[in-house]
Amino acid sequence: MSRTLELAQALIARRSVTPEDAGCLDLIAARLEPLGFVCERLDSTGPTGRVANLWARRGKTRPLVVFAGHTDVVPPGPLEKWASDPFLPAERDGRLYGRGAADMKTSLAAAIVAVERLLLDGEPRGSLAFLLTSDEEGEATDGTVKVVEALAARGEPLDYCIVGEPTSVARLGDMIKNGRRGSLSGRLVVKGVQGHVAYPEKVKNPIHLVAPVLAELAATRWDDGNDYFPPTSFQVSNIHAGTGATNVVPGSCEVLFNFRFSTASPANALQERVHAILDRHRLEYELAWTLGGQPFLTPPGRLVEALSAAIQAETGLTPELSTSGGTSDGRFIATICPEVVEFGPVNATIHQIDECVALADLEPLARIYEAAFRKLLCPN
Repeated sequence: MSRTLELAQALIARRSVTPEDAGCLDLIAARLEPLGFVCERLDSTGPTGRVANLWARRGKTRPLVVFAGHTDVVPPGPLEKWASDPFLPAERDGRLYGRGAADMKTSLAAAIVAVERLLLDGEPRGSLAFLLTSDEEGEATDGTVKVVEALAARGEPLDYCIVGEPTSVARLGDMIKNGRRGSLSGRLVVKGVQGHVAYPEKVKNPIHLVAPVLAELAATRWDDGNDYFPPTSFQVSNIHAGTGATNVVPGSCEVLFNFRFSTASPANALQERVHAILDRHRLEYELAWTLGGQPFLTPPGRLVEALSAAIQAETGLTPELSTSGGTSDGRFIATICPEVVEFGPVNATIHQIDECVALADLEPLARIYEAAFRKLLCPN
């Protein structure tokens, strides 16, 4: 059994449903400490419970190359629908099955094995670190963001960071995420006057009032995007109104919506435009905003080039650079690190029943990480 497979199986076997770590970080620290890493727990307690965080660093010089990731996984869903226990790693048909196999325990295992192999050849010219949390799949309020705040407070900057998210689409190595869109959510409550549906002159229907507003918001072109990002998108996710009776006009209507926005539209500009539309329609409303994360972007540079070259040497593929998909913890890390990218295994089964990765991809993934680390820390 390969070292990457062995460690991946050991991590999958731990029931680390977010925000639980289930001992994953202790297992990882036990592998890193003999290599000279100073392992520091920066755990935090938030609304969902205690979150496990690990900052493990080896070396004091720059550049500092960081691998970031998470040990928590999403709930497995109905156990009877799995072909095997999601927390008993299983090999069949050339694949490794288990919750977290793709997102992202295989990446963690591959990165650790990559560092072990790298250090067999002596001291790198710089430092290595791991930034790991058990709060990525959940609220993401007490995980990576807390570690980043602690590092910023003590003036410990990062130079390069690879986040082990599963970014590959059809084949290992076909895509690198070199940025992500921002996420801005709104909770809009439009106020009306409740009453009997048979007396329209006595009511003020908030559903009727908000309908043309939503049509305008949905039809608005917020920007054209840019060379790295698609245009900003607006989507309504929930609408709620009514008392449960069919003969009552409700007194209010709640709308939940979200922007996935690019660097072409700052969050405050989107907020101002929404308020302008609402005010023009003369609505009586309340609107609460939640900024889930700012967009970040790493243009082609040393990190992108090192990782791309490592992928091409291992797989023969030239990876596509993309900012598609949702948010990741890269949005927090980018505030203290100028170059942040995401790369990991094929994401076809993430969060699904029978999540899996190809066994044939495990060692190539470890070799890609190792080669990228070498290019950044052991230049010829």
